[in-house]
Amino acid sequence: MGTSTIASVVRATYGTIWLRLKASVLPHPTRQQWLDITQGFLERAQFPNCIGVLDWKHIRVKKPPNSGSRFYIYKQFFSVVLLASADTNYRFIIVDIGSYGSTADTRIFWASRMGRCLQYNQLDVPQPANLPGPSGPPAPYVVVGDKGFALSTHLMRPFPRRGLDAKRRTFNYRLSRARRFVECAFGIFSSKWRVFHSAIQLAPKNVSVVIIACVVLHNYIRTYEPTPDEDAQVYSPPSGRDTFQFGRSESAGLRVRELFSEYFMSPVG
Repeated sequence: MGTSTIASVVRATYGTIWLRLKASVLPHPTRQQWLDITQGFLERAQFPNCIGVLDWKHIRVKKPPNSGSRFYIYKQFFSVVLLASADTNYRFIIVDIGSYGSTADTRIFWASRMGRCLQYNQLDVPQPANLPGPSGPPAPYVVVGDKGFALSTHLMRPFPRRGLDAKRRTFNYRLSRARRFVECAFGIFSSKWRVFHSAIQLAPKNVSVVIIACVVLHNYIRTYEPTPDEDAQVYSPPSGRDTFQFGRSESAGLRVRELFSEYFMSPVG
């Protein structure tokens, strides 16, 4: 078969995998599914009101023609970015693909469809609810990220490392326990599919099709053929009633982070 024929077959196959599996293994989360995800993080990471952990992975690609270096270059190689949120079963909840590897981390998120949906409250996230315990204060549902993300009402990042007191160290520890699930998910994902072991020799638009097909295949395997949790440990990283309105405001995010920090230090938290 000719090269162009094989290429068209491969593109059609990846596209069909995505179309046939997306509704069953990567659906738009419902409110009940958010609550189920939250329960997983409460039981396995002791981080309440968490609806997912956020991270990105740079997928190496060959240099696109006429691209120069300022768009795709990242740490001396060309890449596109897979931005994803994961649950405690190492499944991806929401993904966004295709940002340039040279784009600033915070800009990747807020320019993504995921970031815009979170910003404008289009993800059907439940209303703020009391944290567990008889005296748990009301708090919004949040996603958790690392220091590369901007703090906001619904996006928590760790405290800076300098001058940490016990309260802030405890918050960072809980956040780190939650974040390991997305890092493990990316580790499992990368090791499973050999196409990610070297630079992908495709045009950027076709790279996105390959990535999204592998995402739904990853979720399919995690859903229908789950492996023991111990297998994922090899990818683990080292070790008054207030109301909150959604927004990207860092000051609002600071208040929410302080609320979680104080709760973690309380007897019930």
